[in-house]
Amino acid sequence: MDKNTIKGVWGFNATERPGAVYLASVLAAHAQKGLPAFGIYGKDVLDADDMNMPADVKEKLLRFARAAVAAATMRGKSYLQIGSICMGIAGSTINPEFIEEYLGMRVESVDEVEIIRRMTEGIYDEEEFQKALKWTKEKCKEGFDKNPEFVRKSDEQKEKDWEFTVKMMCIIKDLMNGNSKLPEGREEEMVGHNAIVAGFQGQRQWTDFYPNADFAEAMLNTSFDWNGAREPYVLATENDTLNGIGMLFMKLLTNRPQMFADVRTYWSADSVKRVTGYDIEGVAKDAGGFIHLINSGACCLDACGEVKDADGNGVIKPWYDVTDGDIEKMLAATTWNAADNGYFRGGGFSSRFLTRAQMPATMIRLNIVKGLGPVLQIAEGWTVNLPDEVSDILWKRTDYTWPCTWFAPRCDGSSLAFKSAYDMMNNWGANHGAISYGHIGADIITMASMLRIPVAMHNVPEEKIFRPACWGAFGTKDLEGADFRACENYGPLYK
Repeated sequence: MDKNTIKGVWGFNATERPGAVYLASVLAAHAQKGLPAFGIYGKDVLDADDMNMPADVKEKLLRFARAAVAAATMRGKSYLQIGSICMGIAGSTINPEFIEEYLGMRVESVDEVEIIRRMTEGIYDEEEFQKALKWTKEKCKEGFDKNPEFVRKSDEQKEKDWEFTVKMMCIIKDLMNGNSKLPEGREEEMVGHNAIVAGFQGQRQWTDFYPNADFAEAMLNTSFDWNGAREPYVLATENDTLNGIGMLFMKLLTNRPQMFADVRTYWSADSVKRVTGYDIEGVAKDAGGFIHLINSGACCLDACGEVKDADGNGVIKPWYDVTDGDIEKMLAATTWNAADNGYFRGGGFSSRFLTRAQMPATMIRLNIVKGLGPVLQIAEGWTVNLPDEVSDILWKRTDYTWPCTWFAPRCDGSSLAFKSAYDMMNNWGANHGAISYGHIGADIITMASMLRIPVAMHNVPEEKIFRPACWGAFGTKDLEGADFRACENYGPLYK
């Protein structure tokens, strides 16, 4: 009867054991008590002594388990914002009520000056910093500097910027998790903020004066650092709290590092042909074009596509499967280019790579709409592997020193938003998107229903949608409308 637990019931389909009767009875009781519960019932009748679990039951049990564990993991943790609203991007404004009532988390805030204080007073692990700096100098290749000579930093200044940015990464990690190896007498700082996700404001007050946080953001979101493979953090650039939480959802569902990007430009087939002479093909042609995903900062290096699965396909692996060989491939595919001093007057370095693989991907965006509350958008699709010379021409029309990924959603015409890549982008709710490897939209829909967050737009096949059984009481013809009505009726999970 605890309303805060997530409930699922499996009714075994066999004639000797009335699993369907048991299941229906339990689900009806939960519905009457206002306790949403997931019902799992296999399609095929089994013998009573059959010890094999049907494939459809397995799929629903695993989907329920992944989503429930992800939702429960967030409870009691915090979102740490370092700084505040970035460049007046109101859609990034933190909403404590949403985080508390829907996720069971809390908000913790520190000013960016805390990083300077810790640097100045030596409140960091000196041994780890020296190890990190040595590894960075050996492994992280510095790329070209596109800045004109009159604003270009000297080699001596860049050397200081490297020390600053590496130290910043160490300190942000300490702020999130704490660190028992901080200097004696710094017991308060040792504790950290119990943050499962964080955001860094950066622009413009910080980046006009100090090196940017692109290195810290990218490397913390990546599946490795100077200590080898490790669980990726979730750190949102520009303190886009909603995109950071979207990244968190998918990291918890997949155990894979996540991408953060601007949903920057829609390229139609005609536009690509006009600019490059190239006729798009494959998934890009099927979608009527593709979308440019690019941003300085928080994209994981794993998104380069250079790591391969057993069949030779590009993959972003779960962090615990990443090998030393994989790490070397990702580092080789990435350069760290001097920050564009037009954007970042304080300097720093931005990661640069091109996603050279077609990989299944899911892009989501969490939005908050006044009068409606939180809503989620989901677009399954693929990264697009364009010929290098085509990518080069298109990439140079924006910032050529930032990580570059092309994305084509699966456009099956199932809704107005998925007639084409253009329609998907035209219906997207914000300037950013969180992107995960794999087609995981069904898992996201299941978890969203647990958290009472309606899904406003998706291209997940209807047969894969799995929500609490009582959602059917809110309508069965229009599943999207029923989801909104059910979420409104039950309200936030932790309110």
